[in-house]
Amino acid sequence: MIARYSRPVMTDIWEPATKFKIWYEIEAHACDAMADIGVIPRENADAVWKAKDVDFDVARIDEIEAVTKHDVIAFLTHLAEHVGSDEARFVHQGMTSSDVLDTCFNVQLVRAADVLVDGVEALLVALKRRAMEHKMTVRVGRSHGIHAEPTTMGLTFARFYAEMDRNLARLKLARTEVATGAISGAVGTFANIDPAVEEHVCAKLGLTPEPISTQVIPRDRHAMFFATLGVIASSIENVATEIRHMQRTEVLEGAEFFSMGQKGSSAMPHKKNPVLTENLTGLARLVRMTVIPAMENVTLWHERDISHSSVERGIGPDATVTLDFALNRLTGVVDKMLIFPQNMLDNMNKYPGLVMSQRVLLALTQAGVSREDAYSMVQRNALKVWEEKTDFREELLADDAVVKALGVEAINEKFDISYHTKHVDTIFTRVFGATE
Repeated sequence: MIARYSRPVMTDIWEPATKFKIWYEIEAHACDAMADIGVIPRENADAVWKAKDVDFDVARIDEIEAVTKHDVIAFLTHLAEHVGSDEARFVHQGMTSSDVLDTCFNVQLVRAADVLVDGVEALLVALKRRAMEHKMTVRVGRSHGIHAEPTTMGLTFARFYAEMDRNLARLKLARTEVATGAISGAVGTFANIDPAVEEHVCAKLGLTPEPISTQVIPRDRHAMFFATLGVIASSIENVATEIRHMQRTEVLEGAEFFSMGQKGSSAMPHKKNPVLTENLTGLARLVRMTVIPAMENVTLWHERDISHSSVERGIGPDATVTLDFALNRLTGVVDKMLIFPQNMLDNMNKYPGLVMSQRVLLALTQAGVSREDAYSMVQRNALKVWEEKTDFREELLADDAVVKALGVEAINEKFDISYHTKHVDTIFTRVFGATE
C-alpha cells in the first residue's frame, strides 16, 4: 500500500488490528458453536468473549511471533493473556491455522468489495450526469485516431457508463464468489471439528460455508476476484485515455479541471497537463499486475501449501486499496471535467464535410452506381479535401458525375448533421432505461 494512493476507508480493512479482531471473532464464534453442541464447556466459551472490547496489542503479538515463528500461535498466546490460560484452553480446538487465515482473508475481501461497489456506483452517477448533460453535444467519432463520423459527447459518456455498469455486476458476482468461509480442520475432513461449527461461524460473519475445502479455501475463487479487479482497472484506464486524448492541445475537446494555484510544469508556466488521468493509467497497471499471481495461486500442492500466502499478503491490500483510490479519483475527474463544444465542432470541420463521405457513398449506390464506381467517385473528392483542405461538399458539387447521379439538392441534404444523432434517444434508452 502506498499512502499517496490510499484512502482510510480501505486501508483500515487491512490494518493488523483489524485482522486480529476478525481472527478473534472467528475463534470466539467457533467456541460458541462448540459449546452449543456440547464439545466444550459453556463457561469457557463465554470467557473468550471477555476480550470482546480488547484492542489487541500488535507489537506484543509480533514479539511472541518472533519466538514462535507462527502468526496464529502468537495471536492465540496473546488472546490467552487476556482471557486466562485455563479459560482459553479450548480455543482453536479441532481447527487449523488456515481456518482462521482463509476465513479472515475472505471477510476482508468482502468488506473491500463493498467499498469498491460504492466506488463504482458513485462513478456511475457521475458518468450518467455528464451523459445526460451532453446527450446531443456533437463531436467527431474517431477510428484508428482518424476522423470517422459524427457522434456525441453524451454517447461517449454513455458507453463508459454501460461498461462500468457491467463491471458493477461483475464485482457483485466476485464478492459472492469469494464470500465463503472454512472451519474444517486439518485437510478439510472435519475429523476433529463438527461441520456445525463452520456453519455457525460463517453465518455470524456473513459468509457461506465452503462446500469442500482441503486445508484451504480453493483459490479459483480469489483468482476470479482479482481478475475482476483487473477488468475494472482496465475500464478506468479506458476512460482516462479518452480524457487524455481530449486534453491534447491540438484537440482540446475536454480537460481535467485545473484548480486555482495548480501548476502544470516546473519549467513551463503555460502547461495544463492531464496528470490525474495519466496517474489513473499507471494505477490501472498496478492493479492488473496482481491478476497473474492470483491465477498462479490456484495451483497448490495436495491439501495445503503456503506458496499463495506471501502473494496474498501483498495483492490483497495493494489491489483493493489502489482500485478504490482510482475509482474515487476518476469520479472526481468526470464530475469536474471541462467540456468544449465549440472546439468539438471546429475539430470536426477541420476538413470541411469530410465526415459525411459514407452518406454520399450510400446515396450513389442507391442511385444505381456500382459500389466500386461510387467509392472511387467519393474518394477522389475526399482526397482533394485531405490534400488541399477544400470543402468536401463544394468538391462534390463540382464533380459532374456525382451531380448527374444525385443532383444538387440530394448532395446538400447529405450534410445534415442531425442525420447522425437521430438514434441517440434509442441508444440512451438501451443504456439508461426507458424513463430517461
